[in-house]
Amino acid sequence: MSLIKDLSSAAAEAAQSLAVLETSMKNTILLDMAKALRAHSYEIQSANVIDMANAQMLQLTDAMLDRLKMTPERIDAMAEGIEAIAALPDPIGELRDIGQRPNGLNISKMRVPLGVVCMIYEARPNVTADAGALCFKSGNACILRGGKEALQTSTVIANILQTVLKHYGLSPALITVVPSPDRALMMELMQQRDYIDVIIPRGGEGLINFVTDHSKIPVIQHFKGVCHLYVDKDANLDTAMSLLINGKTQRTGVCNALEGLLVHQDVAAAFLPKVATALAKHQVKVNACSQTASYFDQCNVLENEDFGQEYLDLEIAIRQVDDLTQAVTHIRRFGSHHTEVICTTNDLTAARFQRTVDASVVMVNASSRFSDGGELGLGAEIGIATTKLHAYGPMGLESLTTEKFLVNGDGQIRA
Repeated sequence: MSLIKDLSSAAAEAAQSLAVLETSMKNTILLDMAKALRAHSYEIQSANVIDMANAQMLQLTDAMLDRLKMTPERIDAMAEGIEAIAALPDPIGELRDIGQRPNGLNISKMRVPLGVVCMIYEARPNVTADAGALCFKSGNACILRGGKEALQTSTVIANILQTVLKHYGLSPALITVVPSPDRALMMELMQQRDYIDVIIPRGGEGLINFVTDHSKIPVIQHFKGVCHLYVDKDANLDTAMSLLINGKTQRTGVCNALEGLLVHQDVAAAFLPKVATALAKHQVKVNACSQTASYFDQCNVLENEDFGQEYLDLEIAIRQVDDLTQAVTHIRRFGSHHTEVICTTNDLTAARFQRTVDASVVMVNASSRFSDGGELGLGAEIGIATTKLHAYGPMGLESLTTEKFLVNGDGQIRA
């Protein structure tokens, strides 16, 4: 067999061992994984120095470099994420009663693992730990194919987790890293439908499209994060400013950063001059519609069709809207089904926004930066699905499971 087929079949076989592993043992192993990451922080950072140097030679964008970088704080955050996963209820084996049929059959559903989850990702070595822990807790094996820019860091992280697995007599194939970034191997990986149950790509839109177009295995997609803040006529403008600055400037190279600002015409004159001052202070490049351009000393005037860009940088698109309906229409056309935020003190307006906006996360008076598995109580996330089959939004433990029917009878036959 080929390398990829060997890895895939080994992962599928290893996944079977998790079916009989008690929750308490899974949690013990996860806590030891967190300890091991902290204990080997120096090795992770040393590998990351190599990856960062190579990435700079490749002239990767600042956003990619930010995602790639491993600091002691980020390593500790990885460990904390695993500890949070250990503390979560185990979804496997959970029963849901459907009811009894007239013929006496009792119907229920049991939550079960997907099987083997394949992650294909770019410049995100933390995905190695997040995916490994989430898949392990939810009873799945995982195959991790990172990009060449993160290979050294990802391999070290995986080796640390695998050492813990082996200590407990479990197969290291439960957390497998493809040892080469060769695209031919990725192509072969996407054909392994006999062994792999789902593929989750994380990265730029080009990667997502490539995987979607070439995979023979179901793909959970996250194309991009074009997130908006809509400042309503009933907004607290101080709150709105806080949400804007946090969402746009705290960390620019992530998918839950703000890329668009929509401002109700009734508060534009009061709010936009303050926006201009604040964004200039943070050196944010402004792209604006013709109605708002006059509020900014320097800006690029956008035509209507130019909205909807994912900048992943200190850059934003701003538009004045007539009302909530126009804001929702703009989001429907230019949003990416990721995260949308309204700032308002009007509960009815907030409820209407949350009901009508089609996004995986819709927020009221909260920063878009909270659209994250850890921040939403999932411990960590394996990805953010912006399509709707079978998950929508940040994917935690439950999103890595499905349900099977259990039918219990006492000899019934169908007439």
